[in-house]
Amino acid sequence: MISVLPEKNKDKIKEIFGENGLSYNEKSGGVFATLGSEVLGYCLYYLDDKSMTVLKLYPQDDLMLADGILRSALHISAEHFVMDARYSEEMDETVFARLCFIKDRKNRTLDIDKLFGGCSCAEK
Repeated sequence: MISVLPEKNKDKIKEIFGENGLSYNEKSGGVFATLGSEVLGYCLYYLDDKSMTVLKLYPQDDLMLADGILRSALHISAEHFVMDARYSEEMDETVFARLCFIKDRKNRTLDIDKLFGGCSCAEK
């Protein structure tokens, strides 16, 4: 069974941030999709008391998996009462557009309210 859960091990998060060329800090977090010990995908982000910034969403070619991982990450933000979610300037917005999660392209905001609906996968 596939599990999609926040990673609690800060050393593992720091390692994955480094592998992706991202700077790790106290705001760093990640959600990992696993099947046993195999990592199928992940979302890396910064989360503080005002906003979440998605830095990396992998994979981007498996929309169902990406949707589940993104929803899990955004759920963490909502659990912290942080409803301002964005994606970094370095991220290609294609996957967010295909999942219908973009709220405002100019400001790179994600529509966290989409969490409360069904899967947003669009086969485009």
